[in-house]
Amino acid sequence: MLTITDRFDGPGPAGAELVLPFELRQRSRLRARLASGEEVALLLPRGTVLRGGDRLRGDDGRVVTVVAEPEPVYRVECHTAEELARCAYHLGNRHTAVQIIGARNGHYALRILADPVLKEMLEGLHAHVTAESAPFEPETGAYSGAHHHGDHSHAPRIHRAGEAAAHHHHD
Repeated sequence: MLTITDRFDGPGPAGAELVLPFELRQRSRLRARLASGEEVALLLPRGTVLRGGDRLRGDDGRVVTVVAEPEPVYRVECHTAEELARCAYHLGNRHTAVQIIGARNGHYALRILADPVLKEMLEGLHAHVTAESAPFEPETGAYSGAHHHGDHSHAPRIHRAGEAAAHHHHD
């Protein structure tokens, strides 16, 4: 079994892909399978959150690229920045991970993991909520010190309130 204990920032092509949903990319201790089917053990430093595009090094020297697996999410669109801020406030108040995905067709937008209760709340705030399957790359939080991957649009940055709650998973 391939064992991975650290990130890799060096040059060279990746020899494998590790496709994971966001929930599993938050775990520092994990058994998974590479896209090829090979079993892998992740033994990363506690608190590590993997993002799509991150590169890892296996104990055999292979470079593995992390791929954010598409998963059930909601696209939350608002007509105004004020509506978007109101939705983001209420999501943050519920410690919900939020991805900023920028504007499309004049609508400001967020992405959250699919949750029917949150969908109902957001629709009550006049947001248009659409189910889709997409990689989920939420904001890392104002205090995490981590770099941000994902949409590099010029949309306003809204950091998730209660980010530390995401780290209470027991590996």
